[in-house]
Amino acid sequence: MADLRDLGLSEYEARAYRSLLRTGATTAKELSRTSDVPMGRIYDVLNSLEQHNLVRSQAASRPKKYVAVEPDAGLDRLLERKRQELREKADQYESVVDELTDELETAAPVQGQFWTAAVGTEESADLLVERLAAADESLVVVAGAVSPQFDLGAVGERVAEELEAALDRGVDVSVLMTPALVESLPASVGERYTERLANHPAFAVRIAPGLSGTFELIDDVEVCIEVPNPLDPGEAFAMIDLKDPDFAADVRAMFDPQWEAAEALSLSSLADA
Repeated sequence: MADLRDLGLSEYEARAYRSLLRTGATTAKELSRTSDVPMGRIYDVLNSLEQHNLVRSQAASRPKKYVAVEPDAGLDRLLERKRQELREKADQYESVVDELTDELETAAPVQGQFWTAAVGTEESADLLVERLAAADESLVVVAGAVSPQFDLGAVGERVAEELEAALDRGVDVSVLMTPALVESLPASVGERYTERLANHPAFAVRIAPGLSGTFELIDDVEVCIEVPNPLDPGEAFAMIDLKDPDFAADVRAMFDPQWEAAEALSLSSLADA
């Protein structure tokens, strides 16, 4: 059940305000009696309510009288106060995150070979987005088959957002796809990429036949490999993330000649596909 304490009032403040709404203008002594707020606390409570702009006082009267602000106005003021507190808290947390990011990024990176895997469409998407967000210098996306990364659903949208964020932080993004995959994509996919990515100088799309599988090469040290569902190739079954500079170098050596021989694809033509 909702309570005035949920909006920041103390138990005594809530009692006094509710009592004032019932009694109308009254003295501190009478309010103490009707609200069950001890006389030794009533003036502190009334001062606090005035600071919250929930009570007005009539100083000219003797003894001094108090009246409650109407509930609509009073609740709006409490709500705005809470919103301001939340904004300040959010700013505080963002500052903490910035400091921790700088601190934690100074930690030594994982050396040698390390791999992990996620099973299931949602878990695979989480792992992929996490690794895309970790790119500092380059991202290579190779798509040889229909993939959830390029669909119209939540996975495709999250991938597009991460590619856009990578470009914003100075990462070079290269996408290599098969002609068959381009032809199979709805025009709306191309429109989305055209609107958000096409004009960025660090983003390029090329097409080449004979590609197989879908994977990402991250900063030339890490490879994310998508494992399709054997019962539904358009759905991801798992994602394997392998951090191995030697393996990544082999992937780069395989990719570079294919990229050089590939045909540049304008995203406007992708939107018309």
